Amino acid sequence: MKNYLVTGISKGLGLEIADVILASPGTTVYGLSRNETAELNKLQQKYPGRLKWMAYDLSDTENIRNKIFKEFIGFKTPLHGLVNNAAMAYYDIVTNIKTEPLQQMYRVNVFTPMIITKYAIRHFLLHHEEGSIVHISSVSVHTGYKGLSMYASSKGALEAFSKNTAREWGEKGVRSNCLVAGFMETTMSSTLTDDQKTRIYKRTSMKRPATKKSVAETVNFLLSDKAKSITGQNIYVDSGTI
Repeated sequence: MKNYLVTGISKGLGLEIADVILASPGTTVYGLSRNETAELNKLQQKYPGRLKWMAYDLSDTENIRNKIFKEFIGFKTPLHGLVNNAAMAYYDIVTNIKTEPLQQMYRVNVFTPMIITKYAIRHFLLHHEEGSIVHISSVSVHTGYKGLSMYASSKGALEAFSKNTAREWGEKGVRSNCLVAGFMETTMSSTLTDDQKTRIYKRTSMKRPATKKSVAETVNFLLSDKAKSITGQNIYVDSGTI
């Protein structure tokens, strides 16, 4: 049995990632999100007993060990992979930056993924598992978009963290990669106007958004033994944006 921890599982990409992982027999997903949704309940019914969920506010960096790893997963349960998917966006131009929303975004997008990674690696080592970590990043780190400077900076921090984590823990067989996702039709992008979306998609080679399914399938590959020699990398799934 393979056990995976996925954050931001209630909808969108996180839900798609869980669905793809669970399609393989012998897998269990431990999912975190702030809220429970009808879509999440439907997926739990599709995979009874194999999709476990806990409500957790990912801006809370203080209770990660006790709530997630001790009470939810349990120290006796081996963990084989982590997907840091949950994120929030702070859209605005640089001259309008406000400290409070910036700090809130960094707690969710950077600090919590770092602390979860800390305890996931400890969990791998406890059970002598060569675990795989996948951080979901964004093409906004690598190409400029108006209003995304703060969001891109948080994802850029995660990419730097991932690369150095891979170097630090590779000897133990722990792998860490970033999946750099292009713009997708998600809740986060739903605030954009049709005109904004069109202009974004025209910048891609394929002239269309990346699909959640393609991103999720690539995440599943990076978690698997098929990607045993891939670590410290940024894998682009972006319809040819970069």
